Amino acid sequence: MIKDFFLKQFIKGVFWITPRLSDRTIIRLTHVAEQLVPEKFKKTVRYVRDKWESQHPSVGLVKKILTQLNKRSRNKLAENLFVNALFIGAKRRWKFIKQHGFKPPFLLVISPTMRCNLRCKGCYAGEYTREEDLDFETVDRIIREAKRLGVYFYTISGGEPYVWEGLFKMFKKHNDCYFQTYTNGTLLNERNAEKLAKLGNVAAAISVEGFERETDLRRGKGVYKKVMKAMDNLRNAGVLFGFSATPTKYNSEILSSKKFIDFYINKGCLFGWYFQYIPIGLRPNVDMMATPEQRLRLLKFVHWVRANRPIFIGDFWNDGPYVGGCMAGALAKDFNTGYLHINCHGDVEPCVFSHFAVDNIKNKSLWKAITSPFFKEISKQRPYVENLLRPCMIIDCPYVLRKAVKKCNARPTHSGAETIVEDKKIVRHLDNYSKKWKKLTDPIWKKWKEGNIDLAKEYEEEVLKKERLRKERGRKRR
Repeated sequence: MIKDFFLKQFIKGVFWITPRLSDRTIIRLTHVAEQLVPEKFKKTVRYVRDKWESQHPSVGLVKKILTQLNKRSRNKLAENLFVNALFIGAKRRWKFIKQHGFKPPFLLVISPTMRCNLRCKGCYAGEYTREEDLDFETVDRIIREAKRLGVYFYTISGGEPYVWEGLFKMFKKHNDCYFQTYTNGTLLNERNAEKLAKLGNVAAAISVEGFERETDLRRGKGVYKKVMKAMDNLRNAGVLFGFSATPTKYNSEILSSKKFIDFYINKGCLFGWYFQYIPIGLRPNVDMMATPEQRLRLLKFVHWVRANRPIFIGDFWNDGPYVGGCMAGALAKDFNTGYLHINCHGDVEPCVFSHFAVDNIKNKSLWKAITSPFFKEISKQRPYVENLLRPCMIIDCPYVLRKAVKKCNARPTHSGAETIVEDKKIVRHLDNYSKKWKKLTDPIWKKWKEGNIDLAKEYEEEVLKKERLRKERGRKRR
């Protein structure tokens, strides 16, 4: 406990003093730190020094985080995410892996409500009522049980989480945890932004589809302007926020463009998440899926952003190599990580996008739910294939989900969920998609393992080639 206290104070001090130091001073301090830290951390210190000496864009991101956030938000980011979730929580999770052969998830995704004030095209949130919401006491119990397993990081999804009445009460009660909310942003007015600023332990990921035309086309006229206002409110209040984007066949090119990322960086986004559209929900539409070629472009683009722009980017499907493949099913081994989803009915799902369950949290403890045969069946197969660029049991290795659902008699958690494993059109589409993705990425994965590929450079070359072709066509027309 004493060590944990001093660690928190040290990291908070680093967060406070770093913006006040010159780059030269910070580099000198890394030399001192390298002499003081245990051998296993020396490599990390050298890595930080190398990034600072080269003025890598990640250095710019750190500076933006430390200057854009208010004091409370900085402190809670340091305490709750870096110390509680990454350090204290890790110790508890490793204790479980020694006892049980696997460790609990790093994070939980909870959707306390599926209600939403918007009706977006292709969204898996259908018509839900207040009576279907999880009650506060159940959510509170989930978090209390999860903390005993070492989980201090929670993603709150939906539906629209800010319509759930217990949301701010939950943030306040569990002020030792860090929360990320996926929101359409329309309810993040100045008052709510100030409430988040006082709490400090919440980051908002706001959904966008591109710019005004794309966002309003899918989410409704006027939504984009509300999103822009929400981002202004959060930035003015010093709250951590970013964007969440769903690439489809129709907006993928925009979402993987320099214009898109530069706009949202300038808007104040410190992070961004990409989630491929997949045909799930009440009225799944395979025609909205981005093509394998479009997904490959996004893979290259994300690597380009990481090498050139001051923003943290996560690509839920293409980042399989960094988490040991698929994260579904909660249970993990070694240094890999896992997660699960609990929906508004209390159904414990292996993934936000896999709407099947065998357990309900209302009549079972979290520990028993995550160690269910269903989750073990999924987890023991990970990684499903050697190529970690093919991590997903829905769109990359669809036979895995079908087998697990059938073997464990998992039930669909809402009407229509079963179509992803039963509807012949969808099954055929996913099988064809997975074959095309395999053909595209197997050669890339081979080079990846050999350390013989530069995806960021490939993206840049493709952009230049496209620009040359555009100019040539222009000259021909003249």
